[in-house]
Amino acid sequence: MRRPPGNGETASEGPGSWSLWGRFEPKRLGCAGPDRCRQALLRIGVNMMALPGGRHLDSIPLPGQRPHLMQVDSVQRWMEDLKLMTECECMCVLQAKPISLEEDAQGDLILAGGPGPGDPLQLLLKRGWVISTELRRIGQKLAQDRWARVHSMSVRLTCHARSMVSEYSAVSRNSSQEMSQIEKLLMEKCSELSVVTERCLQVENEHVLKSMKACVSETLSTLGEHFGQLLELALTREVQALVRKIDASDNIYTTESTTGNLFSLTQEGAPLCRIIAKEGGVVALFKICRQDTLRCLYPQALRTLASICCVEEGVHQLEKVDGVLCLADILTDDSHSEATRAEAAAVVAQVTSPHLPFTQHLSSFLESMEEIVTALVKLCQEASSGEVFLLASAALANITFFDTMACEMLLQLNAIRVLLEACSDKQRVDTPYTRDQIVTILANMSVLEQCASDIIQENGVQLIMGMLSEKPRSGTPAEVAACERVQQKAAVTLARLSRDPDVAREAVRLSCMSRLIELCRSPSERNSSDAVLVACLAALRRLAGVCPEGLQDSDFQQLVQPRLVDSFLLCSNMEESFV
Repeated sequence: MRRPPGNGETASEGPGSWSLWGRFEPKRLGCAGPDRCRQALLRIGVNMMALPGGRHLDSIPLPGQRPHLMQVDSVQRWMEDLKLMTECECMCVLQAKPISLEEDAQGDLILAGGPGPGDPLQLLLKRGWVISTELRRIGQKLAQDRWARVHSMSVRLTCHARSMVSEYSAVSRNSSQEMSQIEKLLMEKCSELSVVTERCLQVENEHVLKSMKACVSETLSTLGEHFGQLLELALTREVQALVRKIDASDNIYTTESTTGNLFSLTQEGAPLCRIIAKEGGVVALFKICRQDTLRCLYPQALRTLASICCVEEGVHQLEKVDGVLCLADILTDDSHSEATRAEAAAVVAQVTSPHLPFTQHLSSFLESMEEIVTALVKLCQEASSGEVFLLASAALANITFFDTMACEMLLQLNAIRVLLEACSDKQRVDTPYTRDQIVTILANMSVLEQCASDIIQENGVQLIMGMLSEKPRSGTPAEVAACERVQQKAAVTLARLSRDPDVAREAVRLSCMSRLIELCRSPSERNSSDAVLVACLAALRRLAGVCPEGLQDSDFQQLVQPRLVDSFLLCSNMEESFV
């Protein structure tokens, strides 16, 4: 969730579409928001799996996070590049050439100088972003048969590629033979693209142009592949240098700085996380987490590990170095700071995420699960902030999907009481994202028969009733989606618990049936969510089976008596009238 990486694009508008970074395509983000809890949720990469019919929780961007090259909005991107970029139109004037009349000419930017000496990683990422953008634009113009633009942009692309190669060679160590070979292939393809697009300008026959277009498309695709290979090799080389620096360093400040650089790289996308995992990044970070002299660096190292473990290679490396045991030791050791234990919970949440299929085979986790679950419940109970509670509860929610024994453990640990008490504490639970984790745990625990009595004892039915009325405060897509999940899971929890007649009668007493009917009949109340509708219909039918007298005849005939699919179609086709 730290990932939350920037917005990747794929040039699919025209022939020969390819990923902008070759194989490098950064992770996508949702909409930004102000809550620190959302920052925590992003950081751990929790994509909470909704109950059947639900939706996944997308990553939420970090507010206040350092802007990354691939994940900033257009204004931030423009402000960052303003010192390095000049407008193509201005350059044309300086060269006494006619100004292009095409409507998008002002949008073309040329990198006037290098990103600055001394940092090969920043150079690669900045140049990589510019070249990726040019490749995408060329693909768009090619699809539109705008040959003059295709040619001018191909020439500019060649300049960018040559600059990247020369600048990186100037600041990096000696290039390998493989890198030199790919650099040569890249420049050859750039020259070939410029030549063939120039020829297309002289051709007027449409049939000939069509055949030449296929040739240009193929050349562009091959060029993109070479660019991706070169960028991957160069980034791999820089990651190797960072990992070696962490392993060899005996200076805490150097280790802190290098770990920070590694974390920044994880934010650029899953491909970079794979490189870091393959090149020993997970091993180096757990080495830090096993040294008492480096305790002050534990939170930063764990935060980086949570980001790396969003990819399969990271989880496999974690298991190889007994990372789960290390996490369990940190979580159960009260001498560690709350921040350190919260970051350890973030890693647990990441590696147990039901959204990641490869985490289901994490056999070493089962051996330490009881210790981890106990520590997480304690962390929820003692959390001093909403962020800490969110990290711990998200880990617990994921674990309830990971193994069914976890629900029985939570029941024995009185987790229901801890969670329901927290709901009345605005310092710990004040966003729909946190309530999403709580209701997920309750929904998964509600399959246990013993759960019903604990829910009633702690006034949990009233809390679930309140969750059926969850409303977004900011109106952002991420928050709206979170509210939908809360409503859906609350209805599912209510339906499961209503197997117990005492719970059903309490729900009817609290007017849950009226709220369920409102959600079914009013699309705006559920944000037109089909998942919420299905869950509410199921819960209403369960309650009606115990207390049918709580329904009017029209509600019974339309929402309960027909087949579920017929009631669903009736309610989903209801449109609000503004006449």
